[in-house]
Amino acid sequence: MEAHAGDRLLMHGRTVGQHDRVAEIVEVLGDGGAPPFRLRFPDGHESLMSPGPDSVVQHIEAPKGRPPQ
Repeated sequence: MEAHAGDRLLMHGRTVGQHDRVAEIVEVLGDGGAPPFRLRFPDGHESLMSPGPDSVVQHIEAPKGRPPQ
């Protein structure tokens, strides 16, 4: 799993009735884009996480003419 600051992490619900959660990756603390990640959730809550197999990184492309962060 490789991520960059600004990407989103989608965490699928693990049990029936549990909703998927999405968080912004604020900082990548592992080498080469690997976990752990510092995440910010829509409610402002921040967390440090090493995501499991039920998570997917959604890469956000940088606007044209601007290098990725």
